[in-house]
Amino acid sequence: MSEDIRIKKGLSINIKGVADKELKKVPLPNQLALILDDFHLIIPKLILREGDSVKRGQPIFYSKSNEKMKFVSPVTGYIEKIERGERRKILKIVIKPSKEDLAVKHKVLSTEKLKSSKIIEILLESGCWPFIKQRPFDIIANPKVLPKSIFVSCFDSAPLGIDFEFILKHQITSFKNGLNVLEKILPNKLKIGLSKHQKYLQAELNKYDTNTFSGPHPSGNVGVHIHHLDPISQGESVWVLRPEDVCIIGNLFESGEYIPTRTIAVSGPPVKNPSYFKTIIGAKLSSVLKNIEFNSDHEFRIINGDVLSGIKVEKDGYLGFYNNNISILKEGNNYKLFGWIPFINNNVPSIYRSSFNWLTSSKPKDYDTNLNGEERAFVVTGEMEKFFPMDIYPMQLIKECMTGNIEKMERLGIYEVAPEDFGLIDYASSSKIEAQSIVREGLDYLIKETL
Repeated sequence: MSEDIRIKKGLSINIKGVADKELKKVPLPNQLALILDDFHLIIPKLILREGDSVKRGQPIFYSKSNEKMKFVSPVTGYIEKIERGERRKILKIVIKPSKEDLAVKHKVLSTEKLKSSKIIEILLESGCWPFIKQRPFDIIANPKVLPKSIFVSCFDSAPLGIDFEFILKHQITSFKNGLNVLEKILPNKLKIGLSKHQKYLQAELNKYDTNTFSGPHPSGNVGVHIHHLDPISQGESVWVLRPEDVCIIGNLFESGEYIPTRTIAVSGPPVKNPSYFKTIIGAKLSSVLKNIEFNSDHEFRIINGDVLSGIKVEKDGYLGFYNNNISILKEGNNYKLFGWIPFINNNVPSIYRSSFNWLTSSKPKDYDTNLNGEERAFVVTGEMEKFFPMDIYPMQLIKECMTGNIEKMERLGIYEVAPEDFGLIDYASSSKIEAQSIVREGLDYLIKETL
């Protein structure tokens, strides 16, 4: 049964430079890469080596813990470089594309004739399985254990968030095909989160279990949807997918090929022409950024993802496996004398009325990366609870993650959250703590001790 849920707690951060609804296609980049940090806790076992040729959809490595879980090449070419770090840990696998496009062809039957076990086998073999993540722990899902439900959030409420309705209009058939595949795996347990403003998707997806959400960020976070529709208890799990990843799965079961296209929004205050670009997963960012004009020569930061939970990258970095955003902000390396005095720096965006900025709170603002303060004492203020729309005490949970008290972490709801759910707390907290990093460490400790 569909529900209409209003999120009251949270904060919408209005930043200048939202991408225009214009889709541009960029040429095939001269390099692509699979970043191993995108696949959290996966220990790779290489199948190919440097210099080996590879087809699109051909496995490059598999997971040490499950050799059936394969990670494949997004293009035809050859393995140009395998970059390693300390203890020869693999950091990234760089692929040089070739002009020809050869793909591994999978024999795929109609989903009506397939059992769920066979569909999972095809997803593992094709390299599409890594698109399916699970809660708890926010890691790639365990294919041996079926979840109690599957969630797909089709809107992004984060600052400079992308418009999934705009993206999906161009590939709605593939999206529906992917949803049908997921429905076949777990009948009547697929839940789709929509914004109340997405009238096109509401009409197109009316035969599915859709639920509309409204309110400030993080109303678009899939963790919020899970919390309100099907909360997770100890021993349970749910699967989570991003909309365009569902399209890739849909294309697989339609064409028999792994087609890892990715639509990304390049946006932010320094960007003169914020737009959407059609590229490939793992593309070198310079292949997209060369199409961007900037408003000034000011030093800026490139973020793989949204501004609250993304990762800083360099211009010659690569598009993250799960990312649809490239956010760009000015570097906040300007410091003002007596900046702590109220009403002095009236142009500084603030959630508190310590400046006159709140008088124009509805207008998009030119944010930068300046924290306007440094890490300080972690005290009880009640401010975190104002922005956290789950029936969970975020400050207490963060403290227990820091101390490693598993029993209290479980009681406080650690199984329901992921680091991205604490992105707004990182922004709003006056203590400037890295809540997302603390929660990630807490989840990893829980995995180590309990699994």
